[in-house]
Amino acid sequence: MVETQQTKRPKIALTGASGYIGRNLMNKLTEHADVIALSRNGDKYDNTEHVEWRSCDVFSMADAEKALKGADYAFYLVHSMMPSAKLTQGTFEDMDIILADNFAQAAKKNGVKQIVYLSGLMPEAKQLSRHLKSRLEVEKVLSAYGIPVTTIRAGLIVGPQGSSFPILQRLVKRLPYMILPKWTNTKTQPIALPDVLNALDKSVGNESVFGKAIDVGGPEVLTYKIMMKQTAEVLNKERKFYNVPFFTVKLSRLWVSLTTQTPKEMVYPLIESLVHPMVVSKERVIEGISDGKITFKEAALNSIREEEQKMEEQEEKKKKQGSNPPKPQKPEVEANVRSVQRVPMPDGKTAQWVAQHYVEWLPGLFNPFLRAKCDDPSSCELYPKFGKTPLLILSLSEERSTKDRALYYITGGAFAKTKDGNRGRLEFRHIPGTNECIVAIHDYMPSLPWFVYQYTQARMHIWVMFSYKKHLERYIKRESKKEKTTVSSSEARA
Repeated sequence: MVETQQTKRPKIALTGASGYIGRNLMNKLTEHADVIALSRNGDKYDNTEHVEWRSCDVFSMADAEKALKGADYAFYLVHSMMPSAKLTQGTFEDMDIILADNFAQAAKKNGVKQIVYLSGLMPEAKQLSRHLKSRLEVEKVLSAYGIPVTTIRAGLIVGPQGSSFPILQRLVKRLPYMILPKWTNTKTQPIALPDVLNALDKSVGNESVFGKAIDVGGPEVLTYKIMMKQTAEVLNKERKFYNVPFFTVKLSRLWVSLTTQTPKEMVYPLIESLVHPMVVSKERVIEGISDGKITFKEAALNSIREEEQKMEEQEEKKKKQGSNPPKPQKPEVEANVRSVQRVPMPDGKTAQWVAQHYVEWLPGLFNPFLRAKCDDPSSCELYPKFGKTPLLILSLSEERSTKDRALYYITGGAFAKTKDGNRGRLEFRHIPGTNECIVAIHDYMPSLPWFVYQYTQARMHIWVMFSYKKHLERYIKRESKKEKTTVSSSEARA
């Protein structure tokens, strides 16, 4: 039978397809759609009848544009709490902005009809945690280019290999005596992984939820203390619980990170969010999407059983391999750098202005040791004051630049490795809807020995960007004073 437009399977791009939620969602989507599975190492996976794997580094807008080609809809399941380079400088909030902006612009260029974004529940609070503030900021950036965004907001997702529940499980498993800080009495509405997958699946292509934020949660509102007790019951562990209200959030995040052996980059933002009640808001409930059916205890039991089954399978595999199983080879780690900072942008100026101003300002900061040669607007070379060999050569990509984004490729200089297809780049990007600009270095490969670079050039760059931020703040104050003086003079003459 010839497929008509009505019966044709939609094509859905899925970021994070090799991750915890992505893998499970892909299995659900392929029942009715063809999936473009996106991963940084997508070329390592085999395509199947309804799954096409594509490699994609969402930090690269060019990569994102290629990856979303042909997609009708797209799922955004990306976060950047874990480092993405050998040396990562900057906050996860600023990294998230770049990822979301690249994805949204690439979706716009490819005519994607809807973006479905998995976020966190947003409490009614004057001061949100860094993690929740970032989730909300990403939501706004994804919506900035006119594509309908459906945001599924979930609290603690209960399932194996995730972020939040496995941390809670490890705490209960490893500690016979549980210290309960004040935040363990905070109310939350956990949701089982299958219920989250159901909400995501029912939202894609559903025009009635275009442009909406939807809260999803399980059938119970619990405290973290109750969840810990129920997890202990599922694990058949007898645990003693002691309330210690003076145990601060800062102490808690350190304690949780050390106890569970989970990287602080992941633990710290999550623990900081636990001070907020994470409960579904009635105003953001959609029947059939918001209402999870699986209780916390049932979800915890299913999660732990699945994890145990996987461990048994791994043990069985080791036995079959014999006493001398092949040693896994450690992947070679590139000595690359990603450094992202946020700076203020003066009223009426563009990202291109911020970039050009930076190049003009930089030699003055290092006077008399540095000079810039920018005869051609498309190229800028930085030299030592009396040297003839450039330290860095920056080449403007006019094709990839707009008024809201200035992209320079690092094409040479004594400080950079530029051979073997290295694509180091420096970009200046306006954050939609704000007077702020992101300045980012991506995939930079220093020529200095790594241990020397870490303690010299890398630290110098952080100082330079801090100095540029302060310079722009002073510039904005000066311009504001000039404007007020001009207005006052005009009023006096009138």
